[in-house]
Amino acid sequence: MITVLALIFVFQMCAQVLCQNATRPNIVMVMSDAFDGRLTFDPGSKVVQLPYINYLRELGTTFLNAYTNSPICCPSRAAMWSGQFVHLTQSWNNYKCLDANATTWMDILEKNGYHTKMVGKLDFTSGSHSVSNRVEAWTRDVQFLLRQEGRPVTQLVGNMSTERIKKVDWKNTDMATRWIHQRAASPHQPFALYLGLNLPHTYKTESLGPTAGGSTFLTSPYWLKKISPDLISVPKWLPMAAMHPVDYYSTFTKNCSGDFTEEEVKRIRAFYYAMCAEADAMLGQVISALRETSLLNNTVVIFTADHGELAMEHQQFYKMSMFEGSSHVPLLIMGPGLMSGLQINQLVSLVDLYPTVLDIAGISAVGNLSGHSLLPLLSKSNTFSMRKHPDWILSEYHGCNVNASTYMLRSGQWKYITYADGQSVQPQLFDLTLDKEELHNVILKFPDVRLHLDKLLRSIVDYPKVSINVHIYNKKAFGDWRQSLGRNYSQVIANLRWHVDWQKDALANERAINRWLDGTL
Repeated sequence: MITVLALIFVFQMCAQVLCQNATRPNIVMVMSDAFDGRLTFDPGSKVVQLPYINYLRELGTTFLNAYTNSPICCPSRAAMWSGQFVHLTQSWNNYKCLDANATTWMDILEKNGYHTKMVGKLDFTSGSHSVSNRVEAWTRDVQFLLRQEGRPVTQLVGNMSTERIKKVDWKNTDMATRWIHQRAASPHQPFALYLGLNLPHTYKTESLGPTAGGSTFLTSPYWLKKISPDLISVPKWLPMAAMHPVDYYSTFTKNCSGDFTEEEVKRIRAFYYAMCAEADAMLGQVISALRETSLLNNTVVIFTADHGELAMEHQQFYKMSMFEGSSHVPLLIMGPGLMSGLQINQLVSLVDLYPTVLDIAGISAVGNLSGHSLLPLLSKSNTFSMRKHPDWILSEYHGCNVNASTYMLRSGQWKYITYADGQSVQPQLFDLTLDKEELHNVILKFPDVRLHLDKLLRSIVDYPKVSINVHIYNKKAFGDWRQSLGRNYSQVIANLRWHVDWQKDALANERAINRWLDGTL
C-alpha cells in the first residue's frame, strides 16, 4: 500500500512539473555591444534599415527611455546579470566586476527547471580586457593628459555580396540557432538562451600595433546600402575651450581633439549604422530559427545592449559617457501574453532585466535587487507588482577615459550628472525636452532642480563615499600591478596604448604617477 501511495505521489509531482513547464514560456535574450538605443524608434530608426528590430517593435514593446547602469562593457553587463547597481557589486572597471561564482538570473532559471544556454560575449566577471584598459582606469587621477585610443577611422571590406563580416558573432549566432533547433525536440522543458554579440562595437585598429584599442568602424558595401545617407546628421560640437573639464579629458584621451571634416564624421556615422544593420541580421537569424521550429509563439524575445556608441557626437566616439549616444540602450520585448506595438516612456535600466526575466518565468526574485520587474508594464493581463517602478534611473562610471567617478540621474525631463564628491568638479544638468543634443548645461540656471536631484541621488547612493572607495582601490590595484612587474615596470607602462604620448617624456609621466601614489585624497 505504501509503495502504491508513493508511486501516486511521484506521478502527481511529475504531472505538476510537466504542467508548469508547459505554461512557462521560453526566454531568448540577444544582447549586442555598443548599440545606440535611439535607433530603435523614430526618428533614429529611419536612418538605417533594421527589419528585425522593427519586427520586435511592431509585435512587442519598445522602451523609449532605457539606459545602461554603466556605459562600459563589463560593469554594465555585471549590473544586468546581477540585478544590482555597480557600486553594490563594486564593478569599477572592465577588469574589476563580478566574481566568477556570482549568481545570475540564468543560474536561477536553471535551478527552477529551465534548460539554459549562454553563447557568445558574456563579459561580466573580473580579470578580462587589456592591461592598457585597466591601467588607464587606475591612473585616471594622475596629473597627465595622454591619448589612450587610436583616432577613429573607417575601413571598407568586401563587396556588395559580403554579408558575414564579424566572423565570431556569426559563428556564435549559428551555434545559438542550432541549439534552438535541438531544443525543439524537447518541447516539454522550457529553455532560456542568451546570445551575446560584439557588434556594433568598433574593431581593433591593427595598424597601431599589438596594444591598440578598437577605433575602426568596419563594414562592407552590402551593409552600407542599408543606410539612408541623406538622413545622417552631423552633430554639433562645443568648442574644446567651452567643454566641461571631464568631457575635455574624454575627447582628448579618445584621440578626438584634432580636426575632423564633415565628410569624415558622416562616414564614421554611416559605417557605425551599417554595423548595427549587421547585428540586426543576427537577431533576425535567431527569430527565424524560433519561427521555423514553431517555438516563437511560446518564446519571449528580448533585445538590448550593454551601452551605446557616441559615433562622433560631442567630439567623441566609443562609450564611457553619460551623453545619450553612449548611455541610451535599446530594449524591446516580445512574447506570449505581452502587448504588441506598445511604446513605453517609463525610465528603465538594465538592472530591471533580472527581476523581469524571473517574473516572466513565474519565479519570485529574492535578495537585494536594484531593479524592478517590467512585466506589469508589458503584460496584457492586469499584473500587479508590490514594487512600483521608480521615476528615475541611475548610471555610474568609474573606468578609463574619464578622470572622475561619474553619476547620472535621469528623472522626468532632466539629466543630472555629478562627479567625484559633488563639489570639486561642477555638475552638469540638461533639459532633454528642450536640449536633445545636450549642448546647454543649465546647472547654474536651475539651482532648485540641482538641489532636488542631488538630494534624490544621495538617497540612492552615498556617491562621495563611493568615489573615495574607487580612488583607494585604484591606487592599491595599480601599486600591486607595478610591484608585480619589478624591473620591467618602466618598459611595460611605456608601451601601453598611450605609448606615443608617453614616450615624449617618459620620466615626467613616471614622476606624475609617483606624486599621485605618494599623495593624499
